Amino acid sequence: MTRPIDDLITVRDYLRYAASRFSEAGLYFGHGTDNVWDEAVLLVMRSVNLPLENNTLFLDARLIRDERQLILERIDRRVHERRPVAYLIGEAWFMGMPFHVDERVLVPRSPMAELLEAGLQPWLADHPAERVLDLCTGSGCIGIAAATVFPEAVVDLSDVSDDALAVAQTNIELHDLSGRVRAVRSDVFDQIAGTYDVILSNPPYVDAEDIADMPDEYQHEPRLGLEAGDDGLAIAHRILERAAQHLSPGGLLIVEVGNSWHALDEAYPQLPFTWLEFENGGDGVFLLTREALVAGLGAS
Repeated sequence: MTRPIDDLITVRDYLRYAASRFSEAGLYFGHGTDNVWDEAVLLVMRSVNLPLENNTLFLDARLIRDERQLILERIDRRVHERRPVAYLIGEAWFMGMPFHVDERVLVPRSPMAELLEAGLQPWLADHPAERVLDLCTGSGCIGIAAATVFPEAVVDLSDVSDDALAVAQTNIELHDLSGRVRAVRSDVFDQIAGTYDVILSNPPYVDAEDIADMPDEYQHEPRLGLEAGDDGLAIAHRILERAAQHLSPGGLLIVEVGNSWHALDEAYPQLPFTWLEFENGGDGVFLLTREALVAGLGAS
């Protein structure tokens, strides 16, 4: 009886094989890809350090046995364990940038990448972005991406999880940003000092019902980065309560709350949330100015 490792030789062979296995297994795609083929390309190419784009030159390259064995093992784990590809290859992409990831952090997938690519325009206008806070940072992808968009900015990456901050620190070093970006341990704003021109946050926001219904792939992610009470707003309430104190005049608060956005809208009828729209998909991200927070909540 022949084995796949004996029959499959080229990169093209493994792309086809992975796509077939993934399709047959009925996997859920939501960690950087949304279809069988892109999932196969991500796993196969990055397992052997090949590029994700402009890679046709490599399709008929022959793989050595160790490379074939590694790819087959990862395909099996993706199918049987339902483990996201990002955890299998130790890498995820956000705003076109690579990031180290593992089970200590969520796999980056926030639509905020689209906002950052546009320089937070038109919302930021002429307001400077000299200090930026990425609250509940996880892997650090949002704050690090912001640091590349605003090359003069000093950026703090904050999280309550020491494990997450360790991953974020590796990504600060990966992108050679130690001079401008630092990792700070804080439970929301408890250990945060000073004010920022922009506060970005993708906090835990999954409600109890959605936690119970999540596909198996999400069971590999840290619950601390997902769960936020019965309505998904436990952390969002804390952010809104104190954000104005940490925003400079004209500063922006941008927070992702996903499917919990209806509940948040109902909870704060006095706040003029701007719910942002994205060309590349995604929703549940609001924007507020410091002035709107002060007017709506009486904070100062």
